[in-house]
Amino acid sequence: MDRFPHQFSGGQRQRIAITRALACDPELIICDEAVSALDVSIQMQVIDLLADLRERLGLSYIFITHDLPIVRKLADRILVMKSGLVVEEQGTEMLFQNPQEDCTRTLLGASPKSKWEVAGKDRQ
Repeated sequence: MDRFPHQFSGGQRQRIAITRALACDPELIICDEAVSALDVSIQMQVIDLLADLRERLGLSYIFITHDLPIVRKLADRILVMKSGLVVEEQGTEMLFQNPQEDCTRTLLGASPKSKWEVAGKDRQ
């Protein structure tokens, strides 16, 4: 309680933000680039926390990110947008297995597969 925000790590700040969001007992939480500034191990911890909270509290998320593999474990469906328009919408595994749009393939190709490949397979 006697620490300032800048004295917390990025992962601690994300957990504090999640706690603050949960304080008003929401049904839906919007996560805008929620883990993009965190290192890979902390990203996975925050995604695991969000998945656990979804199950225990019946939450829904709108998770906005440029890094599609990061939501593979969390999302049931993915919408890919380009210039403000939805260009593709599929179930998560179908999107990863058979992306239909060049934009989606570009986003998937831009992410290092090695860091999230295992995380995505854990969901299956």
